Amino acid sequence: MADSGTQYGFGRALVAVYAVFAISATARSIYQLVTKSGEAPLAYGLSALAGLVYILATWALATGNRRIATWAIGFELAGVLGVGLLTTLDPELFPESTVWSNFGSGYGYVPLILPFVGLWWLLASRRREANNVADDNNRR
Repeated sequence: MADSGTQYGFGRALVAVYAVFAISATARSIYQLVTKSGEAPLAYGLSALAGLVYILATWALATGNRRIATWAIGFELAGVLGVGLLTTLDPELFPESTVWSNFGSGYGYVPLILPFVGLWWLLASRRREANNVADDNNRR
């Protein structure tokens, strides 16, 4: 891991949660697409997209690539809000659930909470780093 604030503490836990979702969403979507893709291709395709977004967010957070992490987590937030709203307003649109269906209710609403936490952590860690640089400059 890069020195991105994800080697220890909350940052490391955040990467771990993203990794669990990357594995679970990707595995679920692969299974669904291989065994029953004709039943609900849109839902299963969205689960695959969610898995890829979680993989990208995990990698970006772990390596300290803030730009890609922010983009991936922002996309994740838009996805969970959009799919959550669509599945609430028109449940027939998605005959099978996705990771983001009903705002992630099948996963204990973690998919809804996780992007807010991820974006908060990115902002807080950037502020912390800026303060540390300012403190270092003041000591010189």
